[in-house]
Amino acid sequence: MAALLMTVMVFTFVLLLVNALREILPWLVSGQVGFGIVATAFGLLVPFVWVFALPMGMLTATLLIFGRFSADQELTAVRASGVSLLSLISPILLLSLALCGLSAFVNMEFGPRCRVAYNALRGKLFAQFSSAQLPEGRFITDFPGYIFYIGRNRNPDLEDVLVFVLQNETNVEHTLRAPRGKLAFDTQNKRLSLTLYDAKVISSQRELVSSYEEVSISFEDVSKRAADKPKIDDMTFNQLWGELRDLERRMLLPASVKSLTPEQRLGRRKQLEQQRANLMPIIFQMHRQIAFSFACFGFTLIGIPLGIRVHRRETNIGIAIALLLVALYYGFILVGQALIPHPELAPHLFVWLPNLLFQFAGAVLLWRANRGI
Repeated sequence: MAALLMTVMVFTFVLLLVNALREILPWLVSGQVGFGIVATAFGLLVPFVWVFALPMGMLTATLLIFGRFSADQELTAVRASGVSLLSLISPILLLSLALCGLSAFVNMEFGPRCRVAYNALRGKLFAQFSSAQLPEGRFITDFPGYIFYIGRNRNPDLEDVLVFVLQNETNVEHTLRAPRGKLAFDTQNKRLSLTLYDAKVISSQRELVSSYEEVSISFEDVSKRAADKPKIDDMTFNQLWGELRDLERRMLLPASVKSLTPEQRLGRRKQLEQQRANLMPIIFQMHRQIAFSFACFGFTLIGIPLGIRVHRRETNIGIAIALLLVALYYGFILVGQALIPHPELAPHLFVWLPNLLFQFAGAVLLWRANRGI
């Protein structure tokens, strides 16, 4: 149990650090927010990273424990005492099933709600602190259609301002440079206004350069977007189910095929295919939440016999094997996610393949290890 707690804490810390380095720590280092708000943000991110930390921690713990157990010849001593391997690991399998229940609660309800609360907190901070809206010394991509870079931010006065105006959220259409600028928040319209002084506008082809004494840019406040309906990835299972039922009710009712012309049949077929494509992201997310909940059991089943077969005491060997298995497991998830635009390939079933593969392979390896093969 101690090894499980340790590995889960390590993976939780690592995954939290990845998110913190990108979003949270810059707020604290720049002095724009207090430690209490940062701690709250960390707390809201913990359930989100537990979706991945719990299965990874269970797999690593079983590999380390049974690798040392086998290397120290303790398994031979247990068998000599008349205790079978299956009897020995039964409490661990029961613990993994209990963790599956905990994972289901985190994946399907608690985690998405905490993620939505984190996004709301992040949006609220952006609304309250104009310096947090455009922190200095890094590129800001929080506003659709723009990328900002601020050399110095002396709220509300800005220096060395660089703005990339995007086309289709990817291509740079214009670049604006200005030695000075000012950021203002319109409380009535809930929009931010950035005014640039002595600005130069450069086209994407770098051929046309225009100079202006004053240029104003107005864009939506991110706190307003945070209050909108959560994204599919941030919905609970019940919210996804309701969204799915709502979309199905709005689908076109099938008309009598006999009453349609060939052109109308083709059009109806294309409409139905498009409707199925609109449903697939929701269906995929629902299946992923459920499938992730069984990852602890699958990782435990395959981790125990692999730990015995590796027969090594070294921690780094167990961690390396765990990372390879985790990469394989989530590789199936990424493949299914890439196939979402192709609902005819049933991408939602790909999330179940690693569970079935790990559980079947683990059961076979356990049976062989129990028989001493």
